[in-house]
Amino acid sequence: MTLMSTLDVVMSGLMHRYRRRVKAVDVILSHMLSAEIIAREQDIENDHIAFRTLGVPQLGIRSLEKIFLHYGYQKRDAYHFAGKKLDAFWYSPPTAEYPRIFISELRIHDLSIESQRIIRSYTDEVVSDPVDALDLDSGEEVDRFLHQGLWRIPTWSDYQFLANESEYAAWTIYNRYYLNHFTISVHNLPPPYNQLDRFNDFLEAHGIRLNDAGGKIKVSPDGLLLQSSTVAEMVHAEFDDGQGAVIHQPIAGSYVEFAERRVLPEFSDLPADQIARQHRRDGFEAGNADKIFESTFSSQTGRES
Repeated sequence: MTLMSTLDVVMSGLMHRYRRRVKAVDVILSHMLSAEIIAREQDIENDHIAFRTLGVPQLGIRSLEKIFLHYGYQKRDAYHFAGKKLDAFWYSPPTAEYPRIFISELRIHDLSIESQRIIRSYTDEVVSDPVDALDLDSGEEVDRFLHQGLWRIPTWSDYQFLANESEYAAWTIYNRYYLNHFTISVHNLPPPYNQLDRFNDFLEAHGIRLNDAGGKIKVSPDGLLLQSSTVAEMVHAEFDDGQGAVIHQPIAGSYVEFAERRVLPEFSDLPADQIARQHRRDGFEAGNADKIFESTFSSQTGRES
């Protein structure tokens, strides 16, 4: 099996489980098909996918990125989010048919002593880098790893404590490497839906709730990267009640993102049918991403409308 076919297996596994968990994906695609915005699901370009990690020595970005670097992804720009205590990198794909990847990491040493203790009480169960033990040439093995438990089921009290200080920490201690979101490349849709404001109108007309943190459309300072996202869907999660029994609580799961990458000024004279990925704004923007993170926060999931 070639590296690309192995990567196909990994990506397919990620998307399969993600779609089962995020019902909005099928709802959105169904409406797009009915409106003839797309003729088939494969017409959609996945702009990027994202993962969240915890910054401990045996895990975090330095561990997870090994999987995708093995498949030919290249590490690009670093991003820092002081308020949310996060660092991140993005990774460009080996070929244009694969999505970009965005991996963020919680700086747990910036949290309170008690939050650090809680997080390490779980992550210390992982005594060495688990990626080093994987056969990265087995797509099935990597797929299983990305969806398996890395530590015991969290207690509900630990989850709540973490959420009070860092909702990112709480999300990750429960969800681990579950795909945080995938992203529809709006700019590749037919007019007028290739403009994010018009596509957002389409989504809201069909009852899709959008993250309004920082405005429903997050715009980079150069005006060339526009992003929006749904509010994360609630999932019924299993927790330890602290006495050895399992309890169920609704928590934020994953969401869908939408991106419009505009043509770079130096290519503005290119005919529309000649514009390719390399002619558009690449990478990410910290200010945009900072508000997109909040798609899983209670300030969004708890909104009435």
